[in-house]
Amino acid sequence: MERKRPQSPPEAGIFDKMLKEPCPYHKGGANHKLEDCRMLKKHFDGLVFKKDARDDQKKEKSGDKGDVKDDDGFSAVHDCYMIYGGPSTQLTARQRKRECHEVFAARRAVPQYLSWSSTPITFDREDHPDKVVAPGVYLLVVDPIIINTRLSKVLMDGDNSLNIIYLETLDLFNINRSQLQPSAGGFHGVVPGKKALPVGRIDLPVCFGTAANFRKETLT
Repeated sequence: MERKRPQSPPEAGIFDKMLKEPCPYHKGGANHKLEDCRMLKKHFDGLVFKKDARDDQKKEKSGDKGDVKDDDGFSAVHDCYMIYGGPSTQLTARQRKRECHEVFAARRAVPQYLSWSSTPITFDREDHPDKVVAPGVYLLVVDPIIINTRLSKVLMDGDNSLNIIYLETLDLFNINRSQLQPSAGGFHGVVPGKKALPVGRIDLPVCFGTAANFRKETLT
């Protein structure tokens, strides 16, 4: 099988070439290059003027007469505007109008949030072990609550597409084998070199957290 060659970086003068091409924002009657577009120049001149005005106001309020570097504070952010080509230069007037509506759309009158967004997910020093020798090397073991039983050692495998429970663990939940549904087939990787055949599958509620802050999902 032939290997694909990596894509080469764009040419150094690609943006200079775009500036020499006809203006894509004024199709039809206008006949000028992109670098001579007065609308584009006016837009960027206005942005620079507003930014300078905001900087002057901040300096007056803080009494600062120069740039002072603060390594512990938030770094100064400078905006960088670039002109891109591609499919957007071939849009019709109607398509460009719809694109502007999507970008500058106002907020919905009635907000619609996901059902879990009201519960914050936080990690702080209380969740941190006393010492981490090799971050990212050790396995992640958690203690979820399944039905009404807390399991102290559950391995989280991000590459696994199955949730596996041994029969002995299932018996701790007092679940009758008749409650199991037929499984779709076997899988590999649990026992090296052998195919594992599950006795069935079942949907169980899995809960993480405490009574003050928890998240519950039904997993198969």
